[in-house]
Amino acid sequence: MNNFLFTMNILYFFFFFSFFFAAVKPDLAGDRSAILAIRSAVGGRSILWNISQPSTPCTWPGVVCDNATNRVVELHFPGIGLSGELPANAIGNLTQLTTLSLRYNALSGQIPADIFTLTNLRNLYLQNNLFSGEIPDKFSGLGTLIRLNLAGNKFSGEIPSSITELTRLATLYLEDNELSGRIPDLNRSSIAQFNVSNNRLSGEIPPKFGGFPKSAFSGNPDLCGPPLENKSCIGSKIEDSSDDNDKLSGGAIAGIVIGSLIGLLLLLLILFVLCRKKKRNGEVRSKDVEEVKRVEIEVAAADGGFPAVAAAVGGGGKGKKLVFFEKGKMGKFDLDDLLRASAEVLGKGTVGTAYKAALDGGVTVVVKRLKDVTMVEKEFREKMEGVGRMDHENLSPLRAYYFNGDEKLLVCDYMPTGSLSALLHGNRGAGRTPLNWEMRSTIALGAARGIAYLHSQGAKVSHGNIKSSNVLLTPSYEPRVSDFGLAQLLGPAAAPTRVDGYRAPEVTDVHKVSQKADVYSFGVLLLELLTGKAPTHALLNDEGVDLPRWVQSVVREEWTSEVFDLELLRDQNVEDDMVQLLQLAINCTAQYPDKRPSMAEVSNQIEEICNSSGSQQDRTPPSDIVSDS
Repeated sequence: MNNFLFTMNILYFFFFFSFFFAAVKPDLAGDRSAILAIRSAVGGRSILWNISQPSTPCTWPGVVCDNATNRVVELHFPGIGLSGELPANAIGNLTQLTTLSLRYNALSGQIPADIFTLTNLRNLYLQNNLFSGEIPDKFSGLGTLIRLNLAGNKFSGEIPSSITELTRLATLYLEDNELSGRIPDLNRSSIAQFNVSNNRLSGEIPPKFGGFPKSAFSGNPDLCGPPLENKSCIGSKIEDSSDDNDKLSGGAIAGIVIGSLIGLLLLLLILFVLCRKKKRNGEVRSKDVEEVKRVEIEVAAADGGFPAVAAAVGGGGKGKKLVFFEKGKMGKFDLDDLLRASAEVLGKGTVGTAYKAALDGGVTVVVKRLKDVTMVEKEFREKMEGVGRMDHENLSPLRAYYFNGDEKLLVCDYMPTGSLSALLHGNRGAGRTPLNWEMRSTIALGAARGIAYLHSQGAKVSHGNIKSSNVLLTPSYEPRVSDFGLAQLLGPAAAPTRVDGYRAPEVTDVHKVSQKADVYSFGVLLLELLTGKAPTHALLNDEGVDLPRWVQSVVREEWTSEVFDLELLRDQNVEDDMVQLLQLAINCTAQYPDKRPSMAEVSNQIEEICNSSGSQQDRTPPSDIVSDS
């Protein structure tokens, strides 16, 4: 009897484990077979795995598994030299796949149809390969897809209409292909990033996309409508209504005639009103004249002329002169020379309007006309003396200042290369010079050193307004941090009313920005350098979050390399250095100030990263990134 029970127990366990392995192992085994089939078709020697003995694919580089389901959920093989065509009926067997990244390889042929059976797929990155043919119109089954990037291939034909059924789609990149036809009207509020430039598309741009930049549509000669300039869609609408060409032409002519008559009547009415007003106000009181002049000065100054600024300054400026720091370094000029200079507006920022002024002696400077500064002269001069004393090779020095009642001017060096913001975000189209790792890490290190120097001048000394537009660049791309200490000059009216993407969460008063808040802002700047994304840009997730939180979510849930700017991934053997800098940026943007490093520590760590470039020792692997939640 005992032998019988023992035998039955053995049989029971045998059948139990047979059933268990039949239910579980084939799934993971199927994932393993599918990945090996992909490797066999396109991997060659680029994917170096130890497959000599049975092992779980979850330990292979580039493969991510879900511990709960014991299934492969992500494949990441970016820029590793894959070539050839993806095999049919392989990727579709990875039924739990959420992310597929094969970008920056040399894969060719068409997209395998079984990719469109992956109902859990959220991210599909196939950009910068050699895929060709039409994009399959089979997106209906990919209801969870959020990010779709097919840019930089050789796809032809029309944009699939089934893309309009992707209700969660936030990113659609189709630029640099050979697509033709019209842009589908993706009437979805979730689209945050969109680009179809450099294709062969035609017709009117759907109104939904009017808010995207022109660069998202450039390189399509037959596209028309906003946001493209000087492009009318009247011609295309007439062609679409070819059966009614005669009626439409007659209506157009009648409209032109009627519009002209109405315009003429309005012009006569305006002239009549102006004449009556001039007659009624023949004698204007003197203070009204003063106000009119003031308004004219403000308008002219905003349009970029120093003659207008000269009028504003000269009214009560007798005896007032430019106060210089480090005399002789900028050549000899005085206030009159400055105000006679030809000038152009460079931009309007938090502290006021910046002008480029070309002096007669060949010297070019930047003049900042401060706004909303309510300090008395003594306090203003004390602040400027403190700013003027700051002397570091990575700071943009204050050369001179002027104070006269409501007019306050600052004179600084002119940097023809412009700002880091312009370099990162100003031109992402053809002809752009990529900003590689060496350039970005050099900029990060120099900016960190400049800010660390500021902090070393006293516990209460901070920059107060760190952002990429305040990092200026020399022709050799050496950074010069500008506008330090100026945020403290602003009156209540100039205080920003919203978070601009760089502001530390604890900052409620722009006049009281601590050094730890500077560290947070610099951390955002590092993330901007690494991701290529502006902190104020709408991001790629379902709910809009700021740049630090988005980066942390990607690091926590997906794959670290997906956060990096594509231009950085062209550099070989530096991803480990980028990961280390990414970890530092995350530390800088910690929610609580006491968890952030000091700027001196930040500067030292960046220097270590720059010095270790190329070394493969003592690196932090991507899976070890720690996010601050």
